[in-house]
Amino acid sequence: MKTLTVSVVTPNGPVLEDEVEMVIARAESGEIGIMPNHIPLVAPLSIAAVRLKKGSDEQQLAVNGGIMEVSSNKVSILAQSAEKPEDIDEQRAREAKERAERRLQSKQDNVDRVRAELALQRAINRLDVVNH
Repeated sequence: MKTLTVSVVTPNGPVLEDEVEMVIARAESGEIGIMPNHIPLVAPLSIAAVRLKKGSDEQQLAVNGGIMEVSSNKVSILAQSAEKPEDIDEQRAREAKERAERRLQSKQDNVDRVRAELALQRAINRLDVVNH
């Protein structure tokens, strides 16, 4: 079976380098699947899980935005942050989710609602990946 080389890098360094048969990511325009010999592509990514398929195995990464570039059977994901399920602190993610929900429910004027919404999306993404 043909494969793609996948590289996920954050400002803190590499997170993953692997050979997979398919990459499924949520671009800002919708979900996209990448298989070997895909046309070149650059797409901004949303806060969502990136799924990596190899045979009957599927691995997920919590990716919090970034850019995906596809060329010559290589998928490069430059993410603001990315975590493997085993690296996610589930309790910390739950606490972040609760904190963001409280901020969004707050009636105070000084709450940055956009920032709170993004924090909530990141926490939900992390919890979804760790509980997959």
